Amino acid sequence: MEPAGTERHRWAGRRPSERERPSQTPHNLAILKYCQFALGADLLSSAPVQNLTAPHSLTDASRLAHRHFPARVALSVLFLAALWFGLCKELSSEWSVNEQYNFGWFVPFFALYLFWLRWQDRPATEVRGQKSEVRSRTLIAAAIAIISLLLLFPVRLFEIANPEWRLLAWIHALAVVTLTLLVLWWAGGKAWLRHFAFPVAFLFVAVPWPTMLETPVIQGLMRVVARVAAEAAMLLGTPAQVEGNLIRVTNGLVGVNEACSGIRSLQTSLMIGLLFGELKRLSVLRRVALVTCAVAIALLANFVRAVFLVHIAATENLSEVGRWHDIAGYSIIALVFVTTMALAYLLGRRKTKNSVAAGVSPAKMREPQPARLPLQSSAAYLVAALCWLLFVEIGTASWYRLHERNLISGVRWSVRWPEQAPNFRRLKINEEIRAVLRFDKGEAAAWSVQNPPGASPISCLLYVFGWNPGRNSALLANLHRPDVCLPASGWSQVADEGVHSYPVSGSFELPFRHFEFQRSFEGSAPQTAHAFYCLSEDRASGASALSNMNSPGMYGNRSEWTRAERLHAVLEGRRHLGQQVIEAVFISNAPQSAAEAESHMRDLVRDVVVLRQNENR
Repeated sequence: MEPAGTERHRWAGRRPSERERPSQTPHNLAILKYCQFALGADLLSSAPVQNLTAPHSLTDASRLAHRHFPARVALSVLFLAALWFGLCKELSSEWSVNEQYNFGWFVPFFALYLFWLRWQDRPATEVRGQKSEVRSRTLIAAAIAIISLLLLFPVRLFEIANPEWRLLAWIHALAVVTLTLLVLWWAGGKAWLRHFAFPVAFLFVAVPWPTMLETPVIQGLMRVVARVAAEAAMLLGTPAQVEGNLIRVTNGLVGVNEACSGIRSLQTSLMIGLLFGELKRLSVLRRVALVTCAVAIALLANFVRAVFLVHIAATENLSEVGRWHDIAGYSIIALVFVTTMALAYLLGRRKTKNSVAAGVSPAKMREPQPARLPLQSSAAYLVAALCWLLFVEIGTASWYRLHERNLISGVRWSVRWPEQAPNFRRLKINEEIRAVLRFDKGEAAAWSVQNPPGASPISCLLYVFGWNPGRNSALLANLHRPDVCLPASGWSQVADEGVHSYPVSGSFELPFRHFEFQRSFEGSAPQTAHAFYCLSEDRASGASALSNMNSPGMYGNRSEWTRAERLHAVLEGRRHLGQQVIEAVFISNAPQSAAEAESHMRDLVRDVVVLRQNENR
């Protein structure tokens, strides 16, 4: 018997007979030609075809790509860390200075924790599509990234000179969030973009509201809280009367300021509601319901606090209100936190089948999927973006340092208090105001202005604050303005008379902005208050000095608070050079014209403000 395979080798070695040989028709010749081309290679020695649907080992190219992948990851993390550090550093000024936004310090850590939870159950990365589709999307993403990166330079340039301009904070936050989402999209596609969008955008809750939105909300809440507290106190048997934002009780007046308005509780409740909604991965409608309930609980609890404080002021004394004020405020935050957590638990009990619990790996929730190639970002792009961020910081700092070489000290002035004036008395500045303004020096006094016999008496209040050069000096100096402080005390602004200069000595003048306010009481004529406000900087550039010869030392004055002045400050390279604020308020029980108030202000500036020797800092 022949060994196995002999027949096969025999057939392989002999030539086919004429009968076995195919016909030489043109069609068969063409088939043979292509078959010889296809079978010409040694199939046994060729590389095996890779099965994409089965687990496989890494090829040499894959190993090379994975050796470079940690470098791309490190560059991506470094780029995002630089972006977010710069944004949080800029927002930290408001978080520290403004008690209303103290909760902002917790938001970055909450956002990082939410991102980590999302990373635990991240979806698989997308597979590259057609080259034309990928190219078009890449071009759009690159255009958005370039615009966002370029926008950071003017934003940083304006932020340094105008730290209190909240519109810049929103533009800065929008640019950082956009760049972060683009990096995530490039790494994982649309699935990652949708998956990580919420924790990335969560920081928006800590960005200060624009002033044009925040001020009406605060003033409206103060009036509503005052009325509700007074009515509730009357129902409970405590006599109370509303006077603007003040509540008159038997022991005196209880003021409803920004802290009592409920705006801090409102903003904190928004953050807490969004946080627990994300932790429980609620649907959009349930998240809206949770946030609405959290806000309602915060406002209701703030009304209860106001009634409680009015009762304390009426039954005990006004000093006890300050002791209970902060305790009641922190109790509201604790109440909102606990109730919102309970509501989130109840709303999260009924989940859809496709819902994902925070921190649960998708590998435990679905069958394994085929391996996919991630859309990895180029290291060169990340290096270029990091270099641009470095250029932005160095360039903006150099711009201001270059202009500060020509700085000159303006005419320095101080206040000589009229201690011989009728009814003169020093005023103690509230500790809460000190904590908010953080001034380096501050004084206040009140006295009566001498009027002709028979005229209605006029009370004068004078406040003087000073800030040494520093990062927050300009921001802090703008917090104590008449249009901010007086409405919190029940006054309503009725006029803005603009800026007028008042002579001090020789050619030196101080420009003041003039406001008019009124406050009404039941059964009596309304009171009138004329407030004059001046903010000056200690040093300024020589260019400003040449253009302001009539008012030396006031080149940095930003009494107008216009965009043109903000732009002018950037072009001149002026930043936090030290500020002084002087504010005078004339209060009368009878109507007082603007001309009469300006006459009193002219006398006050001439008698109280004195020049002193220049000091270079």
